[in-house]
Amino acid sequence: MANEEEGPGNVRRQLAKLFEKSLTATVPSENVEPLVAACTGKFGDYQCNNAMGLFGKLKGKNTEFKNPNSLGQAIARNLPPSEIVESHSVAGPGFVNVVLSKTWLAKSIQKMLIEGIQTWAPELPIKKAVVDFSSPNIAKEMHVGHLRSTIIGDTLARMLEFSNVEVLRRNHVGDWGTQFGMLMEFLFEEFPNWEDESEIPIQDLEAFYKKSKRRFDEDPVFKEKAQRAVVSLQGGDIKYRRAWAQICEISRKEFQKVYQCLGVQLEEKGESFYNPYIPKVLEELNNKGLVEESEGARVIFIEGMTTPVIVTKRDGGYNYSSTDLAALWYRLNEEKAEWMIYITDVGQHEHFEKIFRAAKLAGWLPSDDNAYPKATHVGFGLVLGDDGKRFRTRSSEVVKLVDLLDEAKDRSKKELEERGKNKEWTNEELEHTAEAIGYGAVKYADLKNNRLTNYTFNFDQMLNDKGNTAVYLLYAHARICSIIRKSGKDIEELKKVGEIALDQVDERTLGLHLLQFSEIVEDACANLLPNVLCEYLYNLSEIFSKFYSNCQVNGSPEETSRLLLCEATAVVMRKCFHLLGITPVYKI
Repeated sequence: MANEEEGPGNVRRQLAKLFEKSLTATVPSENVEPLVAACTGKFGDYQCNNAMGLFGKLKGKNTEFKNPNSLGQAIARNLPPSEIVESHSVAGPGFVNVVLSKTWLAKSIQKMLIEGIQTWAPELPIKKAVVDFSSPNIAKEMHVGHLRSTIIGDTLARMLEFSNVEVLRRNHVGDWGTQFGMLMEFLFEEFPNWEDESEIPIQDLEAFYKKSKRRFDEDPVFKEKAQRAVVSLQGGDIKYRRAWAQICEISRKEFQKVYQCLGVQLEEKGESFYNPYIPKVLEELNNKGLVEESEGARVIFIEGMTTPVIVTKRDGGYNYSSTDLAALWYRLNEEKAEWMIYITDVGQHEHFEKIFRAAKLAGWLPSDDNAYPKATHVGFGLVLGDDGKRFRTRSSEVVKLVDLLDEAKDRSKKELEERGKNKEWTNEELEHTAEAIGYGAVKYADLKNNRLTNYTFNFDQMLNDKGNTAVYLLYAHARICSIIRKSGKDIEELKKVGEIALDQVDERTLGLHLLQFSEIVEDACANLLPNVLCEYLYNLSEIFSKFYSNCQVNGSPEETSRLLLCEATAVVMRKCFHLLGITPVYKI
């Protein structure tokens, strides 16, 4: 009997290996990849769907099979014996349905409890990835538009890291460009003694930016000075470099407040980092005959695209495309990344499509989109207000991200105080829980949607403790922890001596859903869709709720087994929270 130990947490992969052997035995002349998927029907837990397509390929050849069903019967007969499979059957046009062994399911969950959830990490075809996300502009506040890139990027990075991929988390900040000329010249005017200060005394960099922009737009003399300042900065003038560095540092400190709230780790490699690489990258592209002159600019024409990639502007300066091509080259050649993932709004899709197509023309990336190394743009929709328009304050200002997070925490804290928790808990516990729920609610409300769609930002909905919200899920986790605490049993000891049994239907349903965690993370990584994980987590909570309603835990003859199922559910929920960047709460 086959003992499928490789990738012990991923049921679909293990079944695929069994069906691969069966398909080879059934149709040795054909090279067939097994099509195995979880099924919701009453006939089984998983289904192999190869028969129909395979029969079409065999038609007209000398074959013993009369129809897809007879081919499905042969695939089922040739399935090697395995401890995983309890039974199998064939339905309709050759669908092979598999019922998993409840003994094996129970044993697999118990093994995870002893050896840790990391043993359920999926195996991905890559070892190193760059995730480029957040990427705010220096001298501007992070606003609600940066929320999606930061949250989605962090979750994708966490899922890849859990899958044993080395992730280079890159913050491609806008720290190089024409806006620095006006900022520096305005700095010299407003603070003539700025060089004597250890730190520039700018209290509000956003307001400072707006004032300098107004001067730039209204004063031609100032505008000319600002343009000369950019040349001095790019030429390496020490005074300008120092002023630039200090402005960047003020912004970094503001960004870090947001990242700290969100629990996000990033390594900054901004536009300025790639600037020195641009000349040699453009030289390489030119030598390959890809760069042409057009209307005074240097461009790369892409077949099927209405406009070319402009790599050098008419004035000889560089732009976003120059920087992005240099960054892509660096990530491939210096950082040796196999997958480069860019998280920005959907409006930038065409820009990145052009960059990736240019990289394919240069031979940096393979022409096959499924081959590695590859580059992928992860687009996302807008954050809307209740009026269905882009989310703004009442005075039509863009909402600052730090204000939005503060309000989420304050509302969460107020709700906890109304429930009397300020009398039961220490102030530290209250603050910690308010942050976990408030920030978690903001993140989950974003991540549960397909990222390509717009979503409406609504505090009342996201902080609701009913329905598909972070609050509901965090409370569900806390309730599971409470069940285990009330039992008075040492759960670590039970893991060593107790046994899980999945005899009742709701126990088995819960056990099966737990074991599908690995393949869900694999799918979420492959398709770069965090909402797949959110849906799994919400369904897990609902399935557990039904189990708990129908299966008495504490004080029942099955108490040990059911407490271990509670613990396994809590462990998987905590890992889901971690991957979504949400801090779990243990009491409510």
